[in-house]
Amino acid sequence: MAARTGVGREFVALESSTGHVNGAGFHPCQGIWHIPPGRTPTTAVIGSHYNVDFSEHYLAPYLAARGIGFLGWNTRFRNNESWFLLEHALVDVGAGVDWLRKEKGIDTVVLLGNCGGGSLMAAYQSQATEPNLVPTRGLPLPPALESLTPGDLYVSLQAHPGRPEVLTNWLDPSVTDEDDPLSRNPSLDMYDDANGPPFDEGFVERYRAAQRARNERITDWAHAQLDRLEVARAFDRNFSVHRTWADLRFVDPTLDPSDRPPGQSLGGEPRRANRGPYGIAAHCSLRTWLSMWSLRDSQCTGAPHLGRIDVPALVLQSTADVAVFPSDAQAIFDALHTDDKQLRWIPGDHYLESPEGGRAETADLIAAWIDERRA
Repeated sequence: MAARTGVGREFVALESSTGHVNGAGFHPCQGIWHIPPGRTPTTAVIGSHYNVDFSEHYLAPYLAARGIGFLGWNTRFRNNESWFLLEHALVDVGAGVDWLRKEKGIDTVVLLGNCGGGSLMAAYQSQATEPNLVPTRGLPLPPALESLTPGDLYVSLQAHPGRPEVLTNWLDPSVTDEDDPLSRNPSLDMYDDANGPPFDEGFVERYRAAQRARNERITDWAHAQLDRLEVARAFDRNFSVHRTWADLRFVDPTLDPSDRPPGQSLGGEPRRANRGPYGIAAHCSLRTWLSMWSLRDSQCTGAPHLGRIDVPALVLQSTADVAVFPSDAQAIFDALHTDDKQLRWIPGDHYLESPEGGRAETADLIAAWIDERRA
């Protein structure tokens, strides 16, 4: 079936209870409603991400062509990761869910957690089911978080287990000075040929422990900086996190084996990407670090929220993904609370650009699963 045959598109721009129209005229919440041809849908998917623009999500036209509406939805943090705060992102996701139910008469809302958005949409369903968030340091918790409307189904697609987890797995632990992107401890450098690949078990254990230690050091520093700023009656500050393309699995296919090609990442060749200025968490405020990236403080971790999801859930993972690995998908599946859950392996890369027809086949799989469970 052709992806876009007869599919309509409607631009949607909304306020949320904590986000209002900017002085320049744009709304905090924006997206595109993909409309099935020749029918008014009663089932719709909503997909959102921490910072990536999902308005034109690659599955939207495919699912719409199969009779399922698709709201590609962006919060106020689209392309604005540096100042992300989870509590406000969830309020903005809620604005999209409410629009589907109230304005479009949708009976069955399917939350799509794709890539980094997996833990975001899990956090939304978790908070809507059983309010549990605590405020980011020094900020009030928005009252709207107590009355979010839950989704009816949850789909995890090529999803990371959580934002702090993926960053920590990608952090380069050989960094010795956070202010110097060239600082290096050779004994912890995965790109030092003396260490591998392949990497022996002892190196892997030391490396993973050092990654966690680096995350904790940045969290300690962030809290100390907030203490200092509060004394000066300043609110926050920005900082950079260097070298975040250093997951051992990028170059060693014996770790977490799959069909992925070795020596690849979403940033391209990982050694080169790791030396560049672009990457997750590259620029943060102190509170954004604590809200999104800190192993200790962030509520963007996946497992606690997945453990509150009791609606039917589908976990899809492609076998040649260079960014999400088999153990990640298994961890998401295991953490889901619901008894009605499936884990399905599909051929293809992270964005299902290959093999040919991968997106259509995945849309068929999702549509069939939804049809079996729609309200």
